[in-house]
Amino acid sequence: MNPASELQDLIREIRQKVRARHAASGSGDLRVPDLTPILHARDSAFGKVASIGRVNPRPGGAVNAAIQAVKRLVSRLLDWHVREQIEFNRAAIASTEAILAALEENNRVLRELGSRLAAVESARQATEVQLRDTVSHWIAWRSEWERKLAANETQFLRGVADLQAAFQHRVTLMDGSHREAMAAQHRDFEGALARAAEQIQQKLWSDLERIRREYESLIHVELRMLRQRAALGAAPPPAPGAPPPLDYWHFQSKFRGPEEYVRKNQQFYLSCFAGREVVLDLGCGRGEFLELMREHGVAARGVDSNAEFVALCRSKGLDVEQGDLFSALDALPDKSLDGLFCSQVVEHLPPQRVPELIGLAASKLRTGGVLAVETPNPECLAIFATHFYLDPTHTRPIPPPLLAFYFEEAGFGRLSIQRFAPAAESMPAVNDLPPGFRDTFFGALDYAVIGYRLT
Repeated sequence: MNPASELQDLIREIRQKVRARHAASGSGDLRVPDLTPILHARDSAFGKVASIGRVNPRPGGAVNAAIQAVKRLVSRLLDWHVREQIEFNRAAIASTEAILAALEENNRVLRELGSRLAAVESARQATEVQLRDTVSHWIAWRSEWERKLAANETQFLRGVADLQAAFQHRVTLMDGSHREAMAAQHRDFEGALARAAEQIQQKLWSDLERIRREYESLIHVELRMLRQRAALGAAPPPAPGAPPPLDYWHFQSKFRGPEEYVRKNQQFYLSCFAGREVVLDLGCGRGEFLELMREHGVAARGVDSNAEFVALCRSKGLDVEQGDLFSALDALPDKSLDGLFCSQVVEHLPPQRVPELIGLAASKLRTGGVLAVETPNPECLAIFATHFYLDPTHTRPIPPPLLAFYFEEAGFGRLSIQRFAPAAESMPAVNDLPPGFRDTFFGALDYAVIGYRLT
């Protein structure tokens, strides 16, 4: 077999394998080394290997044929010398072919890896696009979420604050309502307790008052019966003498004091006569008490034996009539009055007529009617040196216990003795006396006994 043709067949086979490998490799973005220069160098080496031991061609002719024959002879003679070189060259070529095959395989693998990397890169790029889109949407969503979170947090805090304020307000209202309810219940309880206690106390006092009135009435009836039995057939008392002729209005203005002073001292009796319907002033004088009653809406009228006093009272618009006290009382129906006032009068009467006046007044008062009698106080020794004997119409002073006894005899109860005008106010020298002696013998200049008709 011709070595040159054998070598050509080998080269052709190698090229076909290389083409097959190049055709099978895919195209990718991965750049692989270009083996074309190596292939060209290999082909050139194959040409050199094929030309070893061959005679170069020459044109035809005898000379050239002879030369060619000589060259062939020399080539055969040297064949033993170049045989090893030829084998070496073939081995080198085979080694080069193996290297090229390995490089082609590497390129193929690299191209396949490039295709795979391209697919992976494409997927990565798609994922990156999606990731970028997600990131951009995430940023927008996060910004919107943070805004909504802040808004919701603000609304939540406002709502919590409103709820807390409403709860606190509700608690305050409930607490206030509870306190008010408890306070109202406590007030109602205290009011009911006070009313119950007051009703019980009023009932107790009314029962005690009723029992006392009944007891005093019983005693009064028994005493009256005893007196009536003892007084049967007794002669009537003599009539009082006529008062001395003097200007009694001027006398009272000089020794009793101005009307304003007397009216001020008589204000004490307002509590006794308040709410009374029919009041009579016995011996009304200048009308100080009647004016006081008129100022406080109490219907009152008077009677006096002094014509000047009657005219003075009528000039003030007061209802006053002139006449004797006993006659004026006797002319009234029984139990027609609910209030009688007699100030600085009984000391002018004969002593025996004082209980008669008290008894007559009792018969004209309704049950519960009040009688107030004011007179100088003989317990105060100063009146005998000053006030009492200045009035020549005074007959005899009446001690407070005696006048109170007359009240009891006439059927009055709930008696009280009130003392007025301390002597120390008008007589400063009395203050130099020892307190005990002064209070006992130089106390009040005037006193009053106040009683209420029992039956």
